[in-house]
Amino acid sequence: MNDAGSPYRPARMQPGHDAPMGATARDGGVNFAVFSEHAQAVELCLFDAEGRQELRRLRLHGPHAGVWSGFLPGAGPGLVYGLRAHGPWAPQHGHRFNPHKLLLDPWAREIVGRFAWDDAHFDHVRDAYAPLQPDLRDNAAIALKARVAQPAVVAVAADRPAALLHESRDIVLYEVHVRGYSMQMPGVPQALRGSYLGLSHPASVAHLRALGVTTLSLLPVHYHLNEEGLAARGAVNYWGYNTLGFFCADPRLASAPVREGGDPAAVHAEFRTMVEQLHEAGFEVVLDVVFNHTAEAGETGPTLSFRGLDHASWYRLLPDDPSRCDNLSGCGNTLNVAHPRVTQFVLDALRHWVQVMGVDGFRFDLAPVLGRGRDGYDPRAAFFTALQQDPVLAHTRLIAEPWDAGHAGYQLGRFPGRWLEWNDKFRDAARRYWLDRSVGRGEFARRFTASSDLFHHGQRSPQASVNFITAHDGFTLADLTSYRAKHNQANGEDNRDGRNDEICADFGVEGPTADPEVVQARARARRALLATLLLAQGTPMLCAGDEIGRTQGGNNNAYCQDNPTGWIDWAATDTALRDLVAAVLDLRRREPALRHDRWFHPPPGQPGERTLAWFRADGAPMGVDDWHDTAVHTLACCIDAHPVHPGGIDERHLWIGFNPLPQPAPFVLPAGDWTLLLDASGELDAATFAAAEALSWLPPCTLVVLARRTARADADDACVSASGPDAVAQARTDPPAGGPAGAPATPHVLLAPDTAATAAPAAAPAAGAEVFQQAPVAPASSADGLAAPVTANPSTTR
Repeated sequence: MNDAGSPYRPARMQPGHDAPMGATARDGGVNFAVFSEHAQAVELCLFDAEGRQELRRLRLHGPHAGVWSGFLPGAGPGLVYGLRAHGPWAPQHGHRFNPHKLLLDPWAREIVGRFAWDDAHFDHVRDAYAPLQPDLRDNAAIALKARVAQPAVVAVAADRPAALLHESRDIVLYEVHVRGYSMQMPGVPQALRGSYLGLSHPASVAHLRALGVTTLSLLPVHYHLNEEGLAARGAVNYWGYNTLGFFCADPRLASAPVREGGDPAAVHAEFRTMVEQLHEAGFEVVLDVVFNHTAEAGETGPTLSFRGLDHASWYRLLPDDPSRCDNLSGCGNTLNVAHPRVTQFVLDALRHWVQVMGVDGFRFDLAPVLGRGRDGYDPRAAFFTALQQDPVLAHTRLIAEPWDAGHAGYQLGRFPGRWLEWNDKFRDAARRYWLDRSVGRGEFARRFTASSDLFHHGQRSPQASVNFITAHDGFTLADLTSYRAKHNQANGEDNRDGRNDEICADFGVEGPTADPEVVQARARARRALLATLLLAQGTPMLCAGDEIGRTQGGNNNAYCQDNPTGWIDWAATDTALRDLVAAVLDLRRREPALRHDRWFHPPPGQPGERTLAWFRADGAPMGVDDWHDTAVHTLACCIDAHPVHPGGIDERHLWIGFNPLPQPAPFVLPAGDWTLLLDASGELDAATFAAAEALSWLPPCTLVVLARRTARADADDACVSASGPDAVAQARTDPPAGGPAGAPATPHVLLAPDTAATAAPAAAPAAGAEVFQQAPVAPASSADGLAAPVTANPSTTR
């Protein structure tokens, strides 16, 4: 709209600064800066305090390097505003300028108003055929607006990194939904349930402390919208993966009375209070962030912010048809992070959440989008380089979901530097091993030792592998051991949504049952899966509620279930399972070898090293034929910690046995006096190993951990078996009287080891020394996933 046609007499806008972006209160006024490379003019629209009446429009100066700016003297915090962009309407070339649509500032720190779907939010006439015709209705009265925020109180200066509470080798991630965690938590006041303060309430913190996790990975907390289809049927986007305000905490997660439509400053203050309280309790806070797409959806979606400002710059468009969005996210559009200004936008947002809101890191949804350029994904993309060099962000937790919905979107193991990555290969191998034994021992062993085939390159640490069994997206642990098929009818999509190929088992009965044999089999599988997750090398991630047996009734896509299906039911807590998880995490903390942050060496080890070797159940080392033997599934490993100084008098040894079979299995133990640290099944007691017998029986579907110390004199025989295959043959014909069925039904067995025997952390290898991983690597010709053991020089792994 030209000035002459404006309903308001434009006031003079003074020239402003082109940085920082957004609205900044300073020098007795407010500076505005907004990016649009292709706009011909950008107007600042001022509103009353409620955002209902447009008072006047002011032209911004520019552009300067694509930035439009201006300084409004006398203005200050609390000013409500929107933007209008003028330019060509040429959808066939990717340009969608329509000044009749009020636009939200992408850098808005505060958002006011309440969004409701209406055809006026669309820049085109929705019932028109191609070519698209512009919609001339003005949506200002119902559009969301930005509000100028008070100058931010910076908690982390730009010239120093954020201080993390835990060493990388010690972190245990806990993926949790802010609302779902506390909605039914006993002890949390009703007014705080489902809110930021509900998550940091002492009753909530008590469970987290007792469990032993260190780092909360929060599902999205950015300001998001419910998709039009969900709103039409009265549903909501409960998970929140549909962001519009990337600098704003979602008001729907704030405590009453400041929920949606309330004071955004109060919402942000509550979020900061939550982070401070969690930090005081010893927990880090990581945010799940969605910088792969926005709430504007595809080319037929609404025009709310980015699209109206510069559709062709903010979004990736199809090269052969710029009228269409490149949909690498599966949600209609894809942010064009390869553009320098979009990179700046993402970095500014991340820095805001660290410096102002106090968080410790980020989990990036569909993270390959961040590294996509014209030629596909590049781990050396400009965004990754800028992130690595940023004095604040370079030291935060950085976690990738290493796949997106585009061509060549699976990039597991290809993220740079300090990044951690969700490892779905660990998930699948662990499920297959314990649920149906459809994976080879080589694949399982490789995943248990941090997936060296994926991460042992470029000086990456074993911690780069984020191991998980379940996540928010898919079955809960209880459901993947209770159902063979998804049951998503309540989502309103005729059960078409959600994965159809989840690796799961119902153990003979679909859904709930009182059959004692089925109940016991399911319990064993859950305990074995959790123990495997928490003891494996790498960074474990526990999905909130799995530790207490949470169920979603077979729904493996509860994204729209803001109700008891999506909330944790604390009244139905499986206390034995919870106690097992706490015990295993306590064991992980007390045994440095179980959180080893270097690649294991093969035996014999040098001083200061930790070695790992794999054995058959009869105590013999695993050979090439063993790794390819599909008829045998039992397995064991031995981890040895060698003294840093050659004159050290003793060593620490751990033995871990895996029996995925539905019946007891005989194992030959290495020579020595072993102490039972853990039996995941809870069916053994200390007396089982008190006599230090060479031969022991492992209960069905369990993982067992033993420990011992040896004098340095016999270190070379640390994991030499005391007996051979003959002992196993004899045991098969003479099992222990009564078998595991007669064992005490304790929730778990965890005997406190000699605290003086805890091994010191291994020293770093000498400079230039080769670092090895004693884990099998599958040959290229293997079609069944089995693998042969090799000792690989890291320079040849990738």
